[in-house]
Amino acid sequence: MLKVFIIDDHPLVCAGIKAILENEEGMEWAGSAGNGQEAEQFFRHTRPDLALVDLRLPGENGIGIIRRLRPLAPECRYIILTTYADPEDVRLAMEAGVDGYILKEALPEEMTSALRLVGRGRPYFDPSVMQLMLRQPKKADDNLSELTDRELEVLRALTQGLSNREIAKMLFVTEHTVKKHISSILSKLDLKDRTQAALYAVSNGV
Repeated sequence: MLKVFIIDDHPLVCAGIKAILENEEGMEWAGSAGNGQEAEQFFRHTRPDLALVDLRLPGENGIGIIRRLRPLAPECRYIILTTYADPEDVRLAMEAGVDGYILKEALPEEMTSALRLVGRGRPYFDPSVMQLMLRQPKKADDNLSELTDRELEVLRALTQGLSNREIAKMLFVTEHTVKKHISSILSKLDLKDRTQAALYAVSNGV
């Protein structure tokens, strides 16, 4: 049973998600909080499986709240729930290691599908967010042929959401070597981070 917690300052949003969860088999409404402080108090006593976190709360940022909650509930998976699909917001969320990014305009079935996916340990990012990141400027001469065979293997691993340690274990190399390959990939494709690299790879059929 997936226990889902909501952090959002809009009662109607919380009530709507609660109603959706109550009709879903295998999911359970764990509670809600209107700000980070309330969420911290809850997390000191209860450990939800998933936390849907609004990106922008009065005087707070959802990513900052997630960083504060992680030590209290390291097993919990965190999903940004927002009306915003700004590239910088997405980038910051990626850097914070969130497990998902859902827009509030998503249909109920899209949201529950995303929750189940993240609950199984797989990341989920709204398709429109993926498209937004893929449209970020890249060099006109970007070319996968510039990558070595080993760099292509690392790039494929990035599309699976694997960590450096997991990639190193899979390829029988050190984490330091993986970091060097990722740095080379980003340089050759003129990309900012591993998330953009993964999105680039998916869009090019790697």
